[in-house]
Amino acid sequence: MDSPGVNGAEALPPPPPIPPNVVPLHADKGQVPDVESQVAKPKRELMARKGLARRGQPIQLLTNHFAVKVANTDGYFFHYSVALFYEDGRPVDSKGIGRRVLDRVHDTYSSELDGKHFAYDGEKSLFTVGALPQNKHEFMVVLEEASSNRAAGNGSPDGNNSPNEIDRKRLRRPYRSKSFKVEISFAAKIPMNAIANALRGRESEDSQEALRVLDIVLRQHAAEKGCLLVRQSFFHNNPRNFTDLGGGVLGCKGFHSSFRTTQGGLSLNIDVSTTMIVQPGPLLEFLVANQNVKDPYSIDWAKAKRTLKNLRIKAIPSNAEYKITGLSELPCNQQLFTLKQRGDTDVEEITVYDYFVNRKGTELRYSAELPCINVGKAKRPTYIPVELCSLISLQRYTKALSTFQRSSLVEKSRQKPQERMSVLSDVLKTSMYDRDPMLKACGVSINSNFTQIDARVLSTPMLKLGNGEDLKPQNGRWDFRFKKFVRPTKIECWAIANFSTPWDINSLVRDLVKCGEQLGIFMNQPLDVFHENPQFRRAPPSVRVEQMFEQMMGKISEPPQFLLCLMPERKTCTIYGPWKKKALTEVGIPSQCIGPNRKPNMAYYANVLLKINAKLGGLNSLLSVEHVPSIPLVSKIPTIILGMDVSHGSPGHSDTPSIAAVVSSRQWPLISSYRASVKTQPARSEMIASLFKPVEDKDEGLVRELLLDFYASSGKRKPEHIIIFRDGVSESQFNQVLNIELNQIIEACKFLDEKWSPKFTVIIAQKNHHTKFFMSGSPNNVPPGTVIDTKVCHPRNNDFYICSHAGMIGTTRPTHYHVLYDEIGFSADDLQELVHSLSYVYQRSTTAISVVAPIRYAHLAASQMGHFVKFEDASETSSSHGGMSNVGAVPVPELPTLKDSVSSSMFFC
Repeated sequence: MDSPGVNGAEALPPPPPIPPNVVPLHADKGQVPDVESQVAKPKRELMARKGLARRGQPIQLLTNHFAVKVANTDGYFFHYSVALFYEDGRPVDSKGIGRRVLDRVHDTYSSELDGKHFAYDGEKSLFTVGALPQNKHEFMVVLEEASSNRAAGNGSPDGNNSPNEIDRKRLRRPYRSKSFKVEISFAAKIPMNAIANALRGRESEDSQEALRVLDIVLRQHAAEKGCLLVRQSFFHNNPRNFTDLGGGVLGCKGFHSSFRTTQGGLSLNIDVSTTMIVQPGPLLEFLVANQNVKDPYSIDWAKAKRTLKNLRIKAIPSNAEYKITGLSELPCNQQLFTLKQRGDTDVEEITVYDYFVNRKGTELRYSAELPCINVGKAKRPTYIPVELCSLISLQRYTKALSTFQRSSLVEKSRQKPQERMSVLSDVLKTSMYDRDPMLKACGVSINSNFTQIDARVLSTPMLKLGNGEDLKPQNGRWDFRFKKFVRPTKIECWAIANFSTPWDINSLVRDLVKCGEQLGIFMNQPLDVFHENPQFRRAPPSVRVEQMFEQMMGKISEPPQFLLCLMPERKTCTIYGPWKKKALTEVGIPSQCIGPNRKPNMAYYANVLLKINAKLGGLNSLLSVEHVPSIPLVSKIPTIILGMDVSHGSPGHSDTPSIAAVVSSRQWPLISSYRASVKTQPARSEMIASLFKPVEDKDEGLVRELLLDFYASSGKRKPEHIIIFRDGVSESQFNQVLNIELNQIIEACKFLDEKWSPKFTVIIAQKNHHTKFFMSGSPNNVPPGTVIDTKVCHPRNNDFYICSHAGMIGTTRPTHYHVLYDEIGFSADDLQELVHSLSYVYQRSTTAISVVAPIRYAHLAASQMGHFVKFEDASETSSSHGGMSNVGAVPVPELPTLKDSVSSSMFFC
């Protein structure tokens, strides 16, 4: 029998247990807690691999992963934090000096450090195998002034065999030297067996840290050879590795190397890498080339100041090395400074020009009327005439490349598969990792042979064309000669806008109409051809576009179905952005832009019509499996496919807003037709912030309009399956995609219908990685459809590589797909075949592409909308300081809204 309660009242039953995802609150008097806000969102975790796929023709390949063995699995890495100070106690803020200081510590205090070698990251972390004698060490070292050699300071001028070497090192204080205080403090202990655990699928912070230590060892190994380091890539100062890209910019070939945990064990991934550097040598030559001017007197010095900031120079004739901090306000022959002779109390004001020419006897041809280079501080400047400055080698060029430079870089960095394999074998031999003392201490040994792997080649998907015809692509390619589009459009009303181009309009119209007829597209003659008024040719691009539309709208009574726009230049045409903005956001007419072409043929016109047909709602080809329809888990249950990407401003424009784009499939059961939704967001922000955006009682996010469009175009069906393909994120951001972006999409669904609970599959596509595959003994690339899900894939997570396209030039770069989440329940085979098939539905080309079409479309949509808004160029100054701009405080400009008549079209195609 229950005991009576207080005052004889019956006892209350015990309270129910607190659910694990609820945080208990102390209820304040008069305050009702918001229970819903206290329920933590469930944290989704990356799914494990369910099983291996089997379909496809087996094939043996080689990969640029080299097997690694770690003998010292019972040992520990000891992590120490490093703090550097000048003699007066000020912290060292200049970058790049840390390695020289720590090298000097290692040489000078080897006995105090127990003879241990260490791996230093160049900033604030140092690692040893086993502990140092004490938890905290303090050292004083003397460093001579930096010379122009990147590797300077690593060795001892007196040699290691001198009897009193250590004493002399400690006491030597030559002229122009600095003293540094170094504090090394214990921070953490990392078990090396964490690497073995990661290989068994049990990843942890320890395993990530242990691998980071090994990667830092590789970086230090490269730094000791005087290399430029860019993340896990390194670049030797060897002119044979440089290629001129024009504009004072060189492409510098180097190598990427990083340790990876794979199903086959630990491996070292080595690949060819390229970065851009400024052209070393006379500073004036660089500026003349960079600004494409005829002589030093034509240089734009305001622009030069931004370009030169923080670059390092050698001064002639002393060869001393300095960092550029700015320019003098006055020309060299007017810029005064205070000259004080040594041992003399008198001072005098003298111009920089007079000092160098008359006091030092230096010949100056150009400098008199040009600014000086400042290598001192703003309040205590040190001026050097510009023609006495020479840029040192291996300095990164971080500004945006021109279209010509970009295409030149791509062309000059290509390597055929066998050439790349030969280069990678050589670099592994010449790196001599087996002699590195830190790798030896870790017990690391690296196999010199490319890893052999089992792969499979998936069957090429069959395509459906017009008149019910089936077509099987050959080697990832097909063409439409003597074929018809599966859904051709009828173009009854169109017009041509000619911006002062040399096109033969009669031939263009005749051949375009004829080609359209062959492909099944009926095209009337154009309503009219509008030629630009010659007086506007030199006007600003937006004015030229406005005048053209005024001319057209004054003559055409009703809007045409589409406009063909003839541009005066290809690719870099300044008219393109204003034209697309006007056509899509103000007038609401799809348009196709074409540039000058010397010899347009029928293949060229067919390519133009691929895009026109798609923009006007037609389809060029379908997959046979979507025509039937018979795609597992997609064709029988309403399924929407989303492609998501974020486009960022070019390098050197850190204030330019990023543009997030989401495209979605429509007209289910098709998976070949898409539309887009696009928004701006803060600069350099990779995670999409506006997938769900409640404003009062509305959702203004990116996903809502796509879901409504799917419903309207798919027979009033809500998607029960949502497949998300996400581009452009690294492994460190996978959890954010899974727990922040996916949550937003779920909330957007719930906002439309609280009872609606679709199932999700989330897949990341990565192109920016360094794994390559090779055919053993063959000069060819791997065949299209090659899929790899063993050996070099993750020990636990569900990932695979696909080379879906035919690599015609250079070495094929596979796409690395990571399946983060799969509620829908695809088998490994079905999912890989779906991904492969989605590389064949890209309506702009007649080839399989390297990544699924929804991702390529999202990239296109973001890129095209980016042309609409002309953002200010003021950010070059902020980015030149090397820091992030305070984008949070800057309101992000919104993109103009597309007209309803084009919003659901493939305007980006």
